Amino acid sequence: MSKRIDAIGFFWEDLPVVKKSLANPKVKRMAPERTWEADDYLPGLDEALQAKYELIPDSELASLVGKDSFVFDIECYPNYFLIAFKSLSSGRFLIFEMNEEEFLDLNKLAWVMQNFCTIGFNSINYDCPMVAVALTGVDTFSLQEATNAIIVQNQRPQDILRSYGAKKLQIDHIDLIEVAPLKASLKIYGGRLHCQKMQDLPFKPGSLLTPEKQAIVKWYCINDLDNTESLYKELYQDILLRVRLSEDYHVDLRSKSDAQIAEAIISEEMQRINGYRAPRATIPIGSVYKYQVPYFIKYKTPLLNWVLDVIRNENFIVGESGSIGLPKDIEELNITIGNGVYRMGIGGLHSSEKSICHFASEDILLIDRDVASYYPRIILNQKLYPKHLGTNFLKVYNTLVERRLAAKKAKQKVDADALKIVVNGTFGKTGNKYSIIYSPDLTMQTTITGQLALLMLIEMLELVGIHVLSANTDGVVIRCPKFRYDELNDIIKDWEFRTNFETEETQYKAVYSRDINNYIAIKLDNSVKAKGAYGEEDLKKNPTNRICCEAVEQFLINGTPLDVTIRNSVDITKFISVRTVKGGAVKDGEYLGKAIRWYYAENESSEIVYALNGNKVPRTEGAKPLMQLPNEFPTDVNHAWYIAEAESILVDIGYTTATNEL
Repeated sequence: MSKRIDAIGFFWEDLPVVKKSLANPKVKRMAPERTWEADDYLPGLDEALQAKYELIPDSELASLVGKDSFVFDIECYPNYFLIAFKSLSSGRFLIFEMNEEEFLDLNKLAWVMQNFCTIGFNSINYDCPMVAVALTGVDTFSLQEATNAIIVQNQRPQDILRSYGAKKLQIDHIDLIEVAPLKASLKIYGGRLHCQKMQDLPFKPGSLLTPEKQAIVKWYCINDLDNTESLYKELYQDILLRVRLSEDYHVDLRSKSDAQIAEAIISEEMQRINGYRAPRATIPIGSVYKYQVPYFIKYKTPLLNWVLDVIRNENFIVGESGSIGLPKDIEELNITIGNGVYRMGIGGLHSSEKSICHFASEDILLIDRDVASYYPRIILNQKLYPKHLGTNFLKVYNTLVERRLAAKKAKQKVDADALKIVVNGTFGKTGNKYSIIYSPDLTMQTTITGQLALLMLIEMLELVGIHVLSANTDGVVIRCPKFRYDELNDIIKDWEFRTNFETEETQYKAVYSRDINNYIAIKLDNSVKAKGAYGEEDLKKNPTNRICCEAVEQFLINGTPLDVTIRNSVDITKFISVRTVKGGAVKDGEYLGKAIRWYYAENESSEIVYALNGNKVPRTEGAKPLMQLPNEFPTDVNHAWYIAEAESILVDIGYTTATNEL
């Protein structure tokens, strides 16, 4: 019998295990003191008191009718109510205030709303009904109650109007919230547009405001008007497209998203054909559908035929959200074709490469082939339609698609772009259970067909030894020996003939991929196609150290050292990061707000923390808040940080592992 190592003589003692102490034990963070909620908190008081707002004289207003438009915004507190307008042509203001000493000029306010095009943000659901309530002559406390009912209790605007005996405003109005992509706050859009100042609501809703605080709130509201104006100008072309569609279909579409426009037009056209308004579909949760394999989906390899059998026999079930999730058996498939591994998903087929890059050469072509109008073409090719709408849906949808193609062929860009909104937006609404176009089986049938067809093309190419490097939703990137280019085109033409799709070609010098959704591709003319984290800044994504991506691009294209690009830039907007912080952010005791902006500075040791719990906001070590853009480039920018970040991007995109070997 062996003896235990803890034995003493013939006996031993079982003692509790002592846990090893950590070298750096985790310290529980504490939420910062909420100094910004103190009665004496007066952020920007001097600037607010010194601010000058040039007003539009009453004597000029009548002459501006038909020539000017106003952005407008409302601030509401129990003892203070403010409606502010800013002229888009002159930058001057109209200000209506109500407090202990002032009353609203209701006649003037009503006249302005009736005679000018007004533009707001979330204004259809808040600002417009609040103006309607204000025009009934109620006091500030009643207006605060109406505000709470809309924002806190989430009551419908029509119910608010009814409770106050107010009438819905019949006005010329544009609400930007749906036109702007991927719903965000006005503050975040301001950050994405590099607006001069990012500023949170200075005082807690429901607070009683002193005269000083009222001045600060007015100053804050004027900044919101500036940001609304910037957003309107950024979206101006999108609004022009909506104006064109509104004229064509006799429906006001200026305040609608792409998907909402599609639904409105489809609804109007269906009513015109049928003579009655189309109903919504009633599809119970748990409804089961089978995928109907199109006649052209045919494979040669046992693996893909097995995949097809799995999909053919799978049950597609409508979930609680009204959509059909991808069954687990399909979601977990890893489909290996050649050297590529492909996975199916709700958003489409995607390959699984990570941190890899490829180069073209004298003998090797890198070719991107994307399918034009992939989902619309699948819908029409397979004659898919929401069952409750009947085949007239296809008549309407086909007319829209053909109109767009004709406009595109005739180089009528405005018409083509406007109709593109409708054509692509229609598919998006098929998965929305509140839409008249709702048809989860159509959504499933379309997305699965798109993935199977792309797998078919990949198989055709790999079987002849032409390798596919990546695939994503509606296209593939191909590595093709130059002498086989004609053969490649013949295969793709064969696939196009079988499927009735059309592809468009782009050739690259090189492709650098972190993963399928984040990559940098260099075209033959040295222009760049970048996606995901490396893509150009726009309204869809927050700025994040743009200078690092530019430095990487210049290095890849021209061989310019990273530090040269970074140190030579004097545009601070390329060095900033913007993000939303739930509950607000704090730096060194200063409250920043729920939408924050910063750059990385030298000798900046502390971090930005959450106001709720004191935890660190990710990636803010060394971050210096920049809620207002400076007039000059800061002298303390930590260039070394940005150079290191650019170097890490090169590693992430596989620059050091480039290969043409397959």
